[in-house]
Amino acid sequence: MIVFTGVKKQYDDGFQAIKNIDLEIKEGEITVLIGPSGCGKTTTMKLINRLIQPTGGSIRIQGRDIASLNPVELRRQIGYVIQNIGLFPHMTIAKNVGVVPRLLKWDKDKVERRVDELLGLVGLDPDTYRNRYPSELSGGQQQRIGVIRALAADPDVILMDEPFSALDPISREQLQDELVRLQQELRKTIVFVTHDMDEALKIADTIVLMKDGEIVQADRPERILRYPANDFVKSFIGKKRLQSAGTELVAPELAPSVDDVMVEQPATAFPSRGLAEAVKLMERRRVDTLLIVDKNRKLQGTVSIYNVLDQYAEENKTVADVMRPVEHTVPSGTSLAIALQLMSAKQLSNLAVVGEDNRFVGLITRGSVVRHMADLYASGSNGGDAYASVIV
Repeated sequence: MIVFTGVKKQYDDGFQAIKNIDLEIKEGEITVLIGPSGCGKTTTMKLINRLIQPTGGSIRIQGRDIASLNPVELRRQIGYVIQNIGLFPHMTIAKNVGVVPRLLKWDKDKVERRVDELLGLVGLDPDTYRNRYPSELSGGQQQRIGVIRALAADPDVILMDEPFSALDPISREQLQDELVRLQQELRKTIVFVTHDMDEALKIADTIVLMKDGEIVQADRPERILRYPANDFVKSFIGKKRLQSAGTELVAPELAPSVDDVMVEQPATAFPSRGLAEAVKLMERRRVDTLLIVDKNRKLQGTVSIYNVLDQYAEENKTVADVMRPVEHTVPSGTSLAIALQLMSAKQLSNLAVVGEDNRFVGLITRGSVVRHMADLYASGSNGGDAYASVIV
């Protein structure tokens, strides 16, 4: 899809930002450029839409040398998402999203349909958000608008320059999940720049690790984890990242349900993830089990560290190959007491909470129950006594 051949970038002072790069970015995949500050990752990305001009070599998109293309027309065919979002403060959300389609002379009705479609795609109700201004949105909502603005004209290629790094850890993780979900539906060619290896491992189909303007290693996350090219790669993978995570005493209508106690963002993975990636995710989240969900958050199964290690030598296997069925779940809204009785009877360390169509919504753990009980005691309630014997 995008092919770099002998690409160089040298500035007038003699500094070589990019040194003879050869790279193929595959169609319909997320390719993550990663490395320390000054390694050339952002320069490499900006070469693709000619925000920076190379001093040597060629870049081809779908076989066409971009040097032969009008740079303005090229940029209108490539989506671009940046860290600071860059929404126009004086424009409504609808006008922000529709900027490029209007420049491409789409008719008004088509632009409006596209805006509403994209808002719905990222969970923002069009009737609620269409006519708001950026200042009326949270940081995470603004960044969602930045992403769908890049998608508005349906480009084949999207460039994302550390788009989530300014967000709080929870919003950042939610948007990473959202990006992976959208990519499974849309299959765009995405070039994503980050300095965070955890983020790269979570979203990437291919990771391109750079240092001093050169590519040190480019491969699937699974192979980079298993076969780091040198000590630099090993040390970069190992860096720690900046992200973490008696009902009779209560009136029936006030009795806690599983929704009050569950962990809403437990460790999950898609079925296609490799085993080394699963181990890395467990390490980062400090858990020994992952829940496996599809792009619609439907619960597919569960995989433990023991399942993974049993098959770890088989590098082509994914978590889908080793996962086990989830034998026990409870519907959203179930009484906490009933859930705890089930956990006790079946000796479960955790219990998945599902909504309609088996959609995963949260996880009851012993830790989440203890935290709930602690909150009850802290507020002077005796309500926790009713549950204590169930979880011992």
